[in-house]
This record gives sequence, structure tokens and C-alpha cells, in this order.
Amino acid sequence: MKETISPRMTVNLGQLKLKNPVMTASGTFGYGEEYAGYIDLNKLGAIVVKGLSLKPRLGNPPPRIMETTGGMLNAVGLQNIGVDAFIEEKLPFLRKYAVAVIANIYGETYDEYKKVAKILSSAKGVHALEVNISCPNVKNGGVIFGSDPKIAARVTRTVKDETSLPVIVKLTPNVTDIAVIAEAVEKAGADAISLINTLTGMAIDLKTRKPHLRNITGGLSGPAIKPIALRMVWEVVQRVSVPVIGIGGIMTAQDALEFLILGAQAVQIGTANFINPHATMEIIEGIKDYLTVNKIKDVNDIIGTFRP
Repeated sequence: MKETISPRMTVNLGQLKLKNPVMTASGTFGYGEEYAGYIDLNKLGAIVVKGLSLKPRLGNPPPRIMETTGGMLNAVGLQNIGVDAFIEEKLPFLRKYAVAVIANIYGETYDEYKKVAKILSSAKGVHALEVNISCPNVKNGGVIFGSDPKIAARVTRTVKDETSLPVIVKLTPNVTDIAVIAEAVEKAGADAISLINTLTGMAIDLKTRKPHLRNITGGLSGPAIKPIALRMVWEVVQRVSVPVIGIGGIMTAQDALEFLILGAQAVQIGTANFINPHATMEIIEGIKDYLTVNKIKDVNDIIGTFRP
């Protein structure tokens, strides 16, 4: 009986090499340790940790998360322990694993982005930075940095000037033309682009006639946004030459494959982690199964094969 050869799953995001195209999305996987009891972290393509700021952040007051039709709304507000505590308390655990660690970073000013990037660049065990210019539920910074091409480019250049690590820029969908922003950050030196972050939404409690979220608005994620994410990834891959990472409503291997076929080099799994902590493992195996059944030897052979 002929032995079935497992398909090649390795992908490259510029100089960053991943063992497979499945990454976790920032803010949905903690600092990695929270999921270590459920899955083998070594099997992931990359772990993108919870967004890090220069100083610890408490985030927004509760209630700040709720389930909605086809997804969830969150207004956590980038609660995190701060970059110094991450390096001291969380990074040693991640160093035990043979997996790419990507630090998502956030700042309220250009100087804060600069300082966080500089600190992480000298930290052993960080393999890339993902620059968050797209959070819709913080009062300062966030989506403001991601909605103007010139400002987005300046943030990108600020981070690039402080690090030798690959720089991924995460884009907001809450703009008129996301491809214009993508082109701006590419010209400013982005090594890769990830999209989309959450869509701004809200929900109302009919009993009290008040918002369900204390912040009033929050970020919508989950299956409901996948068609929008696919459309935006399709627009961006046609306009930039750097690798693109697809995010938005990916719950299954079939969802992930749609993004890869469109031209994304990798995908990030977010809301699915809350529903099913084994989601990333199932998606990796599902992609392998698809390749095997269709006699495709290398995952790269399906990337960008969309036929409009």
C-alpha cells in the first residue's frame, strides 16, 4: 500500500518563516499560556499575543463583551500588563515552544509606539511585531491612526526605524478604501499587512434602553464579518506586493482556505478560540486534509489561485 505523503505546510511572510499558515489573532489568545492546556502550541504557525502598550492598561469598564447574531461585540479596550511585565512574566514561558511569537503593539502617541517597539526588539523570543493601528474601542489612538494614510504611514515608519524585526501592520475595516491605507503602510516599510480588525458596532438593551456595552460601541467579530473581510483582503492583495494575512470570521478550515485562495499568505484565528479552544488545531488539520484529498503537495500552490 502506497504511503500518503503529508503536504508541505510551510509559508513565508517575508523573512518570517512559519511552519503552517495558521496564526492566532491578538486579543483572543491571551499571552499563549492560557491555551497551553488545550492545544499543542508547537503546532501553531504563530502566536500573536494580546496587544501590548508601554504601561499597563486596565481597559474599559464592564460590561464590555457580549454575544450577538453571528458573532460578538467587545469593548475590552486593550487591557494588558504592559510591555515590561510581558517580557519578564510571559515571554519566558513562550520561549519553551518552537513557535513564532509575534508581539502586537499599541500606542496613544508616535513616541509610545517607538518606545514599545524598541523594548521588544531586544527581547529574546520575539520574532515579529504586529502594529495595531486599528482598535475601534479605545478613546485615544486606535482607529484614528489607521484611518488616515499619512498617519498610518508615519506610525509604520516610526516602528520600522526602531526594529530589525519584521513589521506587520494591522488594518481597520472602518475606512472608505482599505487598499489606500495598505498601499501607504507598504510604502512606509511594512513587511506584511494583516486585516481586518473588528467593525465598529453597538447593541441596545430594550429593558433599560441603554447600550449593552458600557463603552456604547465595540468591535464586531465572528462569522458575521467574514464576507466583508474576504472582500477587503481581495482588494488589498491586488494593490500590494508584501504578504497579506487574512483575519475575520474564520471558524473552520474551509473559511481559512477561502482567504488563502484569495491570496492571503496566512490567516489569524480569533473569535473561534472563545467558542472552541481547539479551533486552531482543527483548522490546521482541515487544511492538510483538503490538500491531501485534492492531491496538492504544497499549501503555497493554492495561495492566490482565485479565479474572478
